Amino acid sequence: MNESRDPRKSFGEALVEVAERDERVLAISTDSSGGSGLGPFKERFPERHIEFGIMEQGAIGFASGLATTGKIPFLVAISPFVTARPFEMVKIDLGYMRQNVKVVGRCSGLTYSTLGPTHYSLEDIALMRTIPGMTILVPGDPVEIRKAVYAASEHVGPLYMRIGSPPMPVLHGEDLPYEIGKGVLLRDGSDVAIVACGTVLSKAYSAAEILEKEGIKPRLIDMHTIKPIDKEIIVKAARETGKIVTVEEHYLTGGLGSAVAEVLVRQFPVPLKMIGVDDRFADTGPYEELLGLYGLQPRQIADTVREFVRGNAKNPQ
Repeated sequence: MNESRDPRKSFGEALVEVAERDERVLAISTDSSGGSGLGPFKERFPERHIEFGIMEQGAIGFASGLATTGKIPFLVAISPFVTARPFEMVKIDLGYMRQNVKVVGRCSGLTYSTLGPTHYSLEDIALMRTIPGMTILVPGDPVEIRKAVYAASEHVGPLYMRIGSPPMPVLHGEDLPYEIGKGVLLRDGSDVAIVACGTVLSKAYSAAEILEKEGIKPRLIDMHTIKPIDKEIIVKAARETGKIVTVEEHYLTGGLGSAVAEVLVRQFPVPLKMIGVDDRFADTGPYEELLGLYGLQPRQIADTVREFVRGNAKNPQ
């Protein structure tokens, strides 16, 4: 993890690449093209970039209409404003109508740290999971963001992709095999399986390194697709390690941990510990301090996993 990159820049560069290959690809922003990494796209394809202004619900309907003509719109804006605020439009215009629109929420989770709960998206995955047919991607490093953009452009149907804003460590090589719905085994191990995604995948990675030095062998799974989730890799991990910990920058309700729990309870029940934000409106402050407040820093994750493995967890989820 010696190199870090801006996730929005990685996204914007990848979108230019896919647009070079497919003239049906369009970019839509809502008064936020610069902050969404769309500057290069706007410069390269000015006729295929649409700045809609601050009216996300209208932009979703507009994108849906473009999709009916065969276009592939990528609608990019701050996460809560393209998920929670216009939820009915996403559900009906995109989900019910099964339109081929890619909604990209940037500055997700707690990454808009100084602006507080109005700009946080800690419920976006939960909301999107309830929409039938909605695919949900949560890439965990800049390489995976690029792969996800390519996969999204080729996927037919409504799709939501979530990215953060602080620089993300590079965890994967450029030869990463990427397939929607298939998790990635980042580290093999037999004592416990850590399943993580998105902005805190690197934190889980560092936690696994700490545990490894202590003699605990954690398996680390990068679950870059939350829906459809990779049931096979979850059940295999449950069968071979006997305990699973999920790590996410999202509410404990309805996110990655809930999706993993639904698989386990139906197919192979084992003890599960979920690490994320509990039932509260999150505080405002520096991003790394906020992660620490909710137990999402590497040392804290390692402490939680260690106690869970030893059977001393005080408040198992």
